[in-house]
Amino acid sequence: MRLAVTALILLLTGVSLYSQNNTDISLFFNKDSTKYLNDVSSETGDLFNYLGHHGPAIENEWLGFRMYFNKTGAIDIYSKTKAGLELRKARWYPTTDQQKDGWGADYYKVGSTVGLGGIRLWDGEKVVPLNPISKRTGRVAKEGTISYMEMLSEGVPYKNTKVDILVRVTVFTGIRKAKVEAFALTSDEVQFVTGINYHAGQKVKNESDYIITWGVHPEDVALEKIELGAALLFDPNDFNQNIQEEGQYLLVSKPTKLIESWIISTNAKEADLNTFQKFAKYIENEGHY
Repeated sequence: MRLAVTALILLLTGVSLYSQNNTDISLFFNKDSTKYLNDVSSETGDLFNYLGHHGPAIENEWLGFRMYFNKTGAIDIYSKTKAGLELRKARWYPTTDQQKDGWGADYYKVGSTVGLGGIRLWDGEKVVPLNPISKRTGRVAKEGTISYMEMLSEGVPYKNTKVDILVRVTVFTGIRKAKVEAFALTSDEVQFVTGINYHAGQKVKNESDYIITWGVHPEDVALEKIELGAALLFDPNDFNQNIQEEGQYLLVSKPTKLIESWIISTNAKEADLNTFQKFAKYIENEGHY
């Protein structure tokens, strides 16, 4: 079995091929950026403009991820050009000199979409954001050989009741993919929505158990624009409906209390997965759900 799959099995069973944790976490308020936090809460559910990088963030050697602390619940990507941990120093927005020196950057554009693997709900007729809420809590943790971030949205109106939804994203040492899990902390099942966004001119490969996008994102905070690859990997047995909206492909789950998917990204400045063809082959051969 390939190393990545073997490492994942060992990690999930409590055994690791790696002696150190090559992942990291970041969560802080802009007004006190020297103080890193493990969790933050808000009854408004919106700390987007108050938190560094707009919400909790995590990384492994290849990628960084953040979850927006607002009604979108989107998952965004920090792309790297070389392996290493950058989040604590770059804080998602590296300087011009750092980018010229080979650091990564925020090349990915989310907008109002789910981003890559973000979570919402489906009420049988339309997509329901995890909003309004009675309380939203973001949390980060680093342990063993992993790091994860969570967002708990409490009191989300759904059909004729209110539900609590927990979203967790986990990165692993030595494994490029990140795992996204969504839990309905309620007695009744719900239908989750997840998906992947895209932009005009991008290549899209939509298969039964994965969706790949490749191309330039209209982002304006990075020093330059480069082509990005992104993929959402999922079990097709968990979903019963596909929806294509302007700017995003969405998957609607069957009624359940838990769904999971895997997300992965690369860019044209990396050494190996730097073209659409290479990235698609990697997903087809090694990145499958």
